[in-house]
Amino acid sequence: MMKNLLKIMIMGGALIASSCADQLDVSPRQSLTPATAFVDLAGYNGLALNMYGRTRNFSYYGQTMMIAPEVLADNVLVIANTGRYIQEEVNADRAGINIWGTPTTYSAFGAINDANIILAGVDKATGTDEVLRNRIKGEAYFMRALHHFDLARVYGYEPGREVNGWNKSTIIRTTPTLGFSDADLRARNTNVEVYTQVEADLLQAISLLPTANLGSPNVYRASKAAAQALLARVYLYWGRNDRAEALATEAMATAGLTNDGTGLVTSANYVSSFNTFPNPESLFEVEIRQVDWSTVDGVNNSVSSLASNATPGAQFILSASIQLINSIEPGDIRLQTWTATTRAGFNGPVYSSNKWRGAKGQYLENLPILRASELYLIRAEARFKTGNFAGARADVNALRSKRNLAPVATDLAGNDLFERILQERRVEFAMEGHRFFDLKRNGLDIRKHRNLPSVPYADYRILNNLPLGELQLNDKLEQNPGY
Repeated sequence: MMKNLLKIMIMGGALIASSCADQLDVSPRQSLTPATAFVDLAGYNGLALNMYGRTRNFSYYGQTMMIAPEVLADNVLVIANTGRYIQEEVNADRAGINIWGTPTTYSAFGAINDANIILAGVDKATGTDEVLRNRIKGEAYFMRALHHFDLARVYGYEPGREVNGWNKSTIIRTTPTLGFSDADLRARNTNVEVYTQVEADLLQAISLLPTANLGSPNVYRASKAAAQALLARVYLYWGRNDRAEALATEAMATAGLTNDGTGLVTSANYVSSFNTFPNPESLFEVEIRQVDWSTVDGVNNSVSSLASNATPGAQFILSASIQLINSIEPGDIRLQTWTATTRAGFNGPVYSSNKWRGAKGQYLENLPILRASELYLIRAEARFKTGNFAGARADVNALRSKRNLAPVATDLAGNDLFERILQERRVEFAMEGHRFFDLKRNGLDIRKHRNLPSVPYADYRILNNLPLGELQLNDKLEQNPGY
């Protein structure tokens, strides 16, 4: 196993290898092949762990991907001006989610390159543990798919939802780049091309990954059910609703969930489940430890610090909107994921999140990225869109039975049923990074709170802008319309 890793900084279409004291003794422009960097399975396993570690970055799932989609829509409002999320709340020009990356911000292409290094070389690595080899390969396919998909939904329209025919998405990268000599500049792929690649990667991941019990420490790494669940989500975004239903059903079977909701946490344990590690409903969860967030800002940047006042000294700049609180039905256990404080905000009290209370200590908490409850709502929406209203109602009711709520009306159908599914998603996944994308992928205007104007779906701000530095670096890139 190599002792020192070559660090790679990715700038959209190009990658720049850097060197420092704790890296390989090579010139910054020298290329390094996977064969010379990693010899055995232990080395590739270490790179896989580094790939997972990238998801903890505050500019990715460590904060931004959890919070920004809530602030960009109508779930969360900013209650203190620390410079964070002020522009996102009003959907200002160029205020969105930047995971394409610049020299000073997070780039999803870093994890994609880790995955590509693994897939290019792990089959040649020494070692006899074929179960581990397959697992590492499956994890690389899963993580490459996750990052390409996130780039696609931030920077492009979903297939079939294009405005004025604009179908540019992210750049697809499936081979490793380890230095200037093999870096290249590419144009953006179409949304269908990206979704097709993501589908292929997840099908490979499903065939290679082991199963993992819900809520076990094994969910800190990708599993078969996690890959099935992510593919079900991808199909839902893609508009392939029959496949979304099928993959959600397969994931439920793999995870041991039943059609009536057995396997989901009960209402009595719902709030505490977010302060249990891992979450009992987790299919895939980012594990956070103190050492992971030891930068100058440290845990002050955590979701817990920004959204909860449970710990003295927390930043506490984000609250549930009064519109979200008022939309929650009486008796719904999910209302208890919010606590009214003595502070006053816009149109009502300020609410502290009980999902992210920093129960691991000093604002620390794990972050579930894929939860079992999503499978029921993916399948409900997919069934609705294929005309199976009874099946959609059954899935909604399975979730509601675990949230201390009665079934929906037996004749609920049409747009009322669709809005009920959206509402269940809004409440269930508040502060988990879904709301903006749920509206966008359905071609809906982005709904806002406190009398802020909605953002029309055809508005250019629906898509994030590519960083100016990337456009200057790569003349093959096209900026999104309106910027």
